[in-house]
Amino acid sequence: MSFEEQRKFRLSGVIDRHGNMKRHFLILISLICATLCANVSNTYAADPNKIVRFAFPSAETRFDPGAEADQVSLSICENIFESLLKYDYLARPVKLVPNTAEHMPEVRDNGATYIIRVKPGTYFTPDPAFGDKRRELTAADYVFSLKRIIDPNVRSRWGFLLEGKLIGSDEVLARAKRTGRFDYDAAMPGLEIIDRYTLAIRLKQPDYNLLYMLAMPATSAMAREVVERYGADIGAHPVGTGPFVLTDWRRSSKITLMANPGYRGEYLETRYADDTPTNRQIEHDIGGKRLPLIGRIEAYIIEEDQPRWLAFLNNEHDYVNPIPRDFADLAMPGGKIAANLAKRGIYAVVDEEPYTTYTMFNMADSAVGGYTPDKIALRRAISLGYDIDTEIHLLRKNQAIEAQSPIPPGMAGFDPNFRNPTNAYSPAKAKALLDMFGYLDRDGDGYRERPDGQPLSIEFASTPTLASRQLDELWKKNMDAIGIRLTFKKAPMPELREAARLGKIQMFSYGWIGDYPDGENFLQLFYSKSIGQTNYSHFSLPAFDRIYEKARGMPDSPERTALYNELSKLIIVYAPWRLGVYPRQHHLVQPWIKGYNKHPMQNTSWLYMDVDLKSEGQAPEK
Repeated sequence: MSFEEQRKFRLSGVIDRHGNMKRHFLILISLICATLCANVSNTYAADPNKIVRFAFPSAETRFDPGAEADQVSLSICENIFESLLKYDYLARPVKLVPNTAEHMPEVRDNGATYIIRVKPGTYFTPDPAFGDKRRELTAADYVFSLKRIIDPNVRSRWGFLLEGKLIGSDEVLARAKRTGRFDYDAAMPGLEIIDRYTLAIRLKQPDYNLLYMLAMPATSAMAREVVERYGADIGAHPVGTGPFVLTDWRRSSKITLMANPGYRGEYLETRYADDTPTNRQIEHDIGGKRLPLIGRIEAYIIEEDQPRWLAFLNNEHDYVNPIPRDFADLAMPGGKIAANLAKRGIYAVVDEEPYTTYTMFNMADSAVGGYTPDKIALRRAISLGYDIDTEIHLLRKNQAIEAQSPIPPGMAGFDPNFRNPTNAYSPAKAKALLDMFGYLDRDGDGYRERPDGQPLSIEFASTPTLASRQLDELWKKNMDAIGIRLTFKKAPMPELREAARLGKIQMFSYGWIGDYPDGENFLQLFYSKSIGQTNYSHFSLPAFDRIYEKARGMPDSPERTALYNELSKLIIVYAPWRLGVYPRQHHLVQPWIKGYNKHPMQNTSWLYMDVDLKSEGQAPEK
């Protein structure tokens, strides 16, 4: 439904003043959907009465999978758009399976060539770009979408996935930079349409992670007609082939999706899953049913922990992801779900996301950046002066462990024996290091000046939430103790991410969640060619790039892990980050929600979820 159509519905009383469709209209929609689906399948299962409501803890940006990298936007995109591959929902370790690909790709040339056939009979949802009709997905859509990632004008956060890898791409990129226009029709052997449903990806050298990349939302198919029709506003007009469609979007407030009536339908994949009680229950609840089963998703943006927690407790939301930090002890004392919650049938799900938090320093900044010994000493002293144990125990309620390297557990290349010797909290060592390199308090005001006598004041960027304010207070207290003056810049997370990307922030605490199960996905955050994309610290070191590029062409092996460790050591030496924690979180789920599982590489579970309406009806009205 277009935004113009929604406005008409509001005027006609179909949508209430809160932006919610009235129940009589939901019934009408269900009838329309059923009629549309009769032309596709007579087993369409999504029920418009099955509604899932929950809250994201931060705001979205735009729904352009090839450009945006924040978790909220990608959570929506992975349900509207589709990648060639996906993950078996229940398999651990993770296992790739075909999605819109008919079969797993044919791999040639020792991992340098991939031949992929798109499954016929998959359709984009109707849009004015198609004359308000649906249009079949073809190999050309994936070739176009992959080219978008390397188009300089798109300013994709995902350029690192393909830049410098595709045969023939250097020439096309050079022409684009010269002319200001990327030629999508120019021949590029690295991305070739073989026939209507078959494409070839040819790399300059093997990349053993490419298959994982083909399961990411970033490599999902977008239709060229749609992108060209909406231009710069494409992020507000997501048109895909996935299980859900966007029907309402109020920026930084509420996002509504409804089941796509033209979706081809999927079924739970369990052939690689272990025989566990949880997996057996999920298979019992949704196995053999045509997916999706949920008719409507309502996602709210609630940045503060308390209202998000209360919405769940009051049965207004169906799950909370993750448990808000301030309420972790109440929800799961001693790591077990609280008795009062268990009595209500609420259950906990472990968050398996590979996740590393960090505080970055802008390496291009005149105060905290640079590669000279004095600038390295400043960053190391700041790291030594920060009390990470207090963050873990007091602020994070023991729901985390200290990070030793950028690569978290669960990733290929993670070394459990790797240790970071500079992370240990020691204000005395921090002060001695600052003194040694000339950061002295020359005017007696309690704060140090730079070695040249100029004032030293560092601006720390953070969001205006209670959790961020608590971290700010800890940082302020710790830095005051070693004589470093901190000031704070407050802004919503999307603004901070963009400012960090552009190099306009001095310090910034953030986190990275793995997009594919390899440590390379975390190490690329320091690759110089990722500057302007995901390298928010603007770290640029030729020695790092050389080792990174060598490791990138190797399969998972002890030899490659040794190279990953060398890269981690360089990060520790130059200190573009103060490493934070590996979060250990849980989700809480209402008893009427079935099929809920948190996959390590997927943001959401909506395709596989169901609502027991009979059980839900016994709960307080939402």
